[in-house]
Amino acid sequence: MHILKNDVLTVQVSDHGAELHSICKGAQEYLWQADPKFWARHSPVLFPIVGSVWDKLYRVDGKVYELGQHGFARDMDFVKVEGTDTEVLYRLESDEETLKKYPWPFRLKIGYKLHGNSIDVIWRVYNPGTEDMYFQIGAHPAFYYPDYDPETEERGYFSFDKSEGLECIRLKEKGCVDAVTKYPLEIPENGLLPLRKDTFDVIDTIMLQDSQIGRVTLHRNDGTPWLSLKFTAPVVGLWSPPTKNAPFICIEPWYGRCDRAGYTGDYREKDWVNRLEPGKEFEGIYEIEIA
Repeated sequence: MHILKNDVLTVQVSDHGAELHSICKGAQEYLWQADPKFWARHSPVLFPIVGSVWDKLYRVDGKVYELGQHGFARDMDFVKVEGTDTEVLYRLESDEETLKKYPWPFRLKIGYKLHGNSIDVIWRVYNPGTEDMYFQIGAHPAFYYPDYDPETEERGYFSFDKSEGLECIRLKEKGCVDAVTKYPLEIPENGLLPLRKDTFDVIDTIMLQDSQIGRVTLHRNDGTPWLSLKFTAPVVGLWSPPTKNAPFICIEPWYGRCDRAGYTGDYREKDWVNRLEPGKEFEGIYEIEIA
């Protein structure tokens, strides 16, 4: 575990999955502590897929590969490349085992950098191969509801950097989406979307794509800001475990998305896949800001 610390925040990151394990401001913990009763992770990085492929199978040039939800990087040990009091960088490289599940060689670096009351999360994907590489990458951080009380209905609010004309899509079956039907996300005039105990019981995940928003703020029950995520990723998922009355909410910027239900085409033609030329590097950054 590597500890990052400045005058405001103390952050812990694990070599396993290069995963955030703790974000503290003073004695207050903001990051979910992985109670398996609800969800046994903190903030996994999703690579080389986001979400599920149809029937856990995908195809490249007619060859079929099997891959579980969110890929394999979150369950692998990374190498710490460098670390200071306020920054740390990890590396994961393809090997014989990853190539059995995912046919492209890769080098994945994940970094964390503290500045003031914020954490920059940095992803760099490098293609060391001789052919174009196709991949997805995303975040899955879980944050405590600031005023959680299991006996009440209220869980706080979301606000976004846009409040009109928002549309979301929903899961359909086997962890894959209905990509055609769009549902309006109605935001009250005060700009605060109420979160309740049963918000995710039916819809499971709220997904907004096409770069509709670039900031999500979680608010306390009295409307004051608790934390924000800022990102340039084109897709964001909002999730809490359905029907569990869980104490946390996930805000997930994605460069990718699960398959549309029934998709059996080539991986390179799936929705929201990224292409990376040989010798090139992709960089994605999002910021967690503690109020």
